[in-house]
Amino acid sequence: MDIAMLLISLILGVAAAMAAGAFSGLRVGGEALGAELATYIGALYGLLAGVPALMLGLALGFLI
Repeated sequence: MDIAMLLISLILGVAAAMAAGAFSGLRVGGEALGAELATYIGALYGLLAGVPALMLGLALGFLI
């Protein structure tokens, strides 16, 4: 795995984590908080949960 592939994987992984968090936030809290706020909060928590897992996965993939 070269550096370009690592950077592309990092960017796509962060975008996927934010999109998944936003979608799940909308599904879970859309009624109670409103669609826009639930989406923002979901994207934030998706980013906070996804980036450490992404870094660990990329580090293990880079080493192997």
